[in-house]
Amino acid sequence: MIDILYEDGEALVIDKPAGLPIERPRKGGPSLEDHLEALKLGFQRAPMPVHRLDTDTSGCLLLARNPKALKRFNRAFEDRLVEKSYLAILDGLPEGDSGTIELALSKISSKEKGWRMIAAKKGKPAITHWEQVGLVGERAVIRFRPETGRTHQLRIHALAGLGYPLLGDPVYGSGKGAKRTMLHAESLRIVREGKPDIFAEAPLPADFRALGVSEAPAASDG
Repeated sequence: MIDILYEDGEALVIDKPAGLPIERPRKGGPSLEDHLEALKLGFQRAPMPVHRLDTDTSGCLLLARNPKALKRFNRAFEDRLVEKSYLAILDGLPEGDSGTIELALSKISSKEKGWRMIAAKKGKPAITHWEQVGLVGERAVIRFRPETGRTHQLRIHALAGLGYPLLGDPVYGSGKGAKRTMLHAESLRIVREGKPDIFAEAPLPADFRALGVSEAPAASDG
């Protein structure tokens, strides 16, 4: 079973396990789609993912329980009204303790490496706020608060903005030091007019703890 972090009549926030893709891979295998029927929880419709997390990324994923809610939540993401925070292990120590990364991103592809994202002036604007919240040996534990939601945004902003890839990242780093890209969607909040905020926090994963990460200062729930 997938842990449910928040539930009401129009939304679920689940704790997506690392390694579980949201959409069925072309080569087949397990995906979140296998769990959507069980996540109906008495509702007629299966919930629908509102946004995306990479397969390796664990943590908060918002699901809409009906088409109207999906439309409203999609608009909230487009209008940058969703507050998200992520914890990550950087494969090195950045300069400074906090800051804002503004690097536009663009998609490229090649036969040798397939597709990937790069920082490019003519790409789509991307903004990430960051702060160092801990250390694991010679590696920094970083909290990211992205304003935008571009594909691979935090992975590229770590590499091009902070000078180091995320630990375990097989595309933008060496892929060594961890069994997956060490990125965790720690919290998510959406303000709704006339209704309580949707707010959820996902517990620190076991593989973060195994690498020596202790509980970082909590992300604010406002």
